[in-house]
Amino acid sequence: MSTEVKDPTPAAVDPRLLVRESGVKGYIEDFQRRLKGGDLGALPVAIGLVIIWVTFYSLNENFLAPQNLSNLALQIAATGTISVGIVLVLLLGEIDLAVGSVSGLTGAVLAVLNVNQGMSAPLAILAALVAGAVVGWIHGFFFARVGVPSFVVTLAGLIGWQGLQLYVLGKEGTINLPYEGGVATLTHTFFPHAMGYAIGAAVVVVYLLLDMSSARRRAKAGLPTRPLSESVIRALLVAVAVFVSIYVLNQAEGLPLALLIFVGFVAGFDWILRRTRYGRMIFAVGGNAEAASRAGIDVRWVRISVYVLSATMGAAGGVMAASRLFAVNQSSGGNNELLNAIAAAVIGGTSLFGGRGSTYSALLGMLVIGSISNGMYLLQLDSSVQFMITGAVLLAAVVIDSVSRRGRAAAGRA
Repeated sequence: MSTEVKDPTPAAVDPRLLVRESGVKGYIEDFQRRLKGGDLGALPVAIGLVIIWVTFYSLNENFLAPQNLSNLALQIAATGTISVGIVLVLLLGEIDLAVGSVSGLTGAVLAVLNVNQGMSAPLAILAALVAGAVVGWIHGFFFARVGVPSFVVTLAGLIGWQGLQLYVLGKEGTINLPYEGGVATLTHTFFPHAMGYAIGAAVVVVYLLLDMSSARRRAKAGLPTRPLSESVIRALLVAVAVFVSIYVLNQAEGLPLALLIFVGFVAGFDWILRRTRYGRMIFAVGGNAEAASRAGIDVRWVRISVYVLSATMGAAGGVMAASRLFAVNQSSGGNNELLNAIAAAVIGGTSLFGGRGSTYSALLGMLVIGSISNGMYLLQLDSSVQFMITGAVLLAAVVIDSVSRRGRAAAGRA
């Protein structure tokens, strides 16, 4: 008969896990630790966004008017959707230069099927998304299987898919979408005021339930959890942000469906990245591909799947852009679509070096770029000034990312 002797010394626990049960004090200590470690998170872009909004409001009071904010929400939806896919690629430490051309090509496929071939809007949209996924698989195959650098593969795609877009559109070069058609409703639908608040309430309830579910899983795994009161407070803060936004939008035309779709993509992919095994594999491959491979992760499969998702999101952005313009033409997906999508992800805080970032950076980055563009338009400034300011903001974001990376390396967290 043996007697089990228990070790009175508590097991060592990662201090980052203890913050969840330390309340407000724990969050403050965690914030200080992140600053010392060079992990600034979304703080720089949040401060920058406040400065931009205050500056433009002081120069033109219409900048923060409900109608202008509603217009801003519609302006950023299409490119922001493309930027969500860019975030996934950047998390791998790679790049996708073809998403602009993919959005133009899939927009052309959508218009031809819906207008010229008479296909219903839902089926035409589905076909456009599938076309985007196929294009993404081609990119991923040549990158992950053949070994061609992602820069070269997607650069070739940028040129090649643009050519295919011109071929699909034909000699006329422009296809107009019906104003009352199913495609147009994506970006020209505004929910009634009461329904907008109901959607906001549903969002808060889902957030609270997911938060409580996460706490139960942590408790089941023997990890520290936050108390229920803290989850409720977090949900209340989310509720304030959601309902204030809906109230402002209701002062104009109401909550736009396009914004709901964009934010839905952001929140959905954020949940996938933080709460699923697949999301953790993306971070692992982006952080160190060799280590991920040694840990048993199929690196090539992860890379191909991410390029499929990136191109599919590019297709979704192309559908949104076609819906907003009521047309697809030879310049669809061109202009600054690609550059703004990449810039938004970087400005929002996703690292160019891979392994660090969030899909919310697409939302924050697009708010910065869209606010600069919108404010410049209100002030009737030349577009050249807009490009220079956006470039300066992008450079500042990359510098902050580089400095932050060095700080994390010095703190042993890179």
